[in-house]
Amino acid sequence: MSVNAISTTNLDFSRLMASKAGLSGENQTEGADFLSSLKLRMADFKSQSIDTLISSAMQSDIGQGASRLAALFGNPPSPSNAASAPLSTSGRNTSLFDPESAYRMMSVINTREVTYKAELSEMKDMKSYLQRMQQEGIKLGEIDETSTPEAIRSSLQAFADAYNGWIDRFDENLEDGGLLAGTHAATASQWELEKSVENFFNGAMDGVRGMGDLGLSIDPHTNMASLDTKRLDTLMSSNKKGVSNAIREFSANFAKSAELLNSDGNFIPNRLSNLDRVIDYIDRNKTSLQAEFGLGDPAKPNALVAKALAAYNTTYGSAA
Repeated sequence: MSVNAISTTNLDFSRLMASKAGLSGENQTEGADFLSSLKLRMADFKSQSIDTLISSAMQSDIGQGASRLAALFGNPPSPSNAASAPLSTSGRNTSLFDPESAYRMMSVINTREVTYKAELSEMKDMKSYLQRMQQEGIKLGEIDETSTPEAIRSSLQAFADAYNGWIDRFDENLEDGGLLAGTHAATASQWELEKSVENFFNGAMDGVRGMGDLGLSIDPHTNMASLDTKRLDTLMSSNKKGVSNAIREFSANFAKSAELLNSDGNFIPNRLSNLDRVIDYIDRNKTSLQAEFGLGDPAKPNALVAKALAAYNTTYGSAA
């Protein structure tokens, strides 16, 4: 890879932070962590300049070239071996062969730091909401053949309202361009709960084709749940046993889906663990990274990211 390639790709750092640190998919191996990947990228960046610096050292200004070579290449790369030369007034490390590429890489790190903290705050909230949705599903299991039509209507409407609260809270961030749009753990959670509501096997033994037959459906455009009480009343008048059995089956399956999404080793905990690791690494090493690569441009979060970041800072007391 040439130095120009590094410049044009911004050192591929967003891909580095995602694919190497396990943040683009929770199924990557545990060994592919951010720390080793960053060290690899630092070594790769430094290697782009080595031939030029050796050539410089062979010219008349041997002392200066050798000093720059030692300062840049030095010991095996890590933030603790950052160049000791002071940064320029523009925040660049001018002792590097290509300080601008290094500065841009640090700009990406600054942006990723803010984004990951904001995402962690949102994923923590999602974990809590999934626990609430699990409890809402469990409540429906209390319905049986002795339940009155009014009680059944009220219970299903309460569930629909709780489901819509889930959508109101996260749907904007799950849309294209949203903070969680590229987060598999979040999108899979939304998809799993929606498909659980739409599963037409609930109640099949009693001639019911899922909650849709009871009038509970999800709008494909808004993702909001609604209850058609007329359809529910019609089915209750002809097959109340089927209605109550379908609701109990749905209750068990929905609650189980929400529980599994939050279970150890599954989507949400894995994502939170990955985010914890990368945030901790950046927090511990940001000063030395900046000494090595320059200050980088400050992050400029959009409104959604800024809101989630404020929540993160309130909870964890850490300014981005």
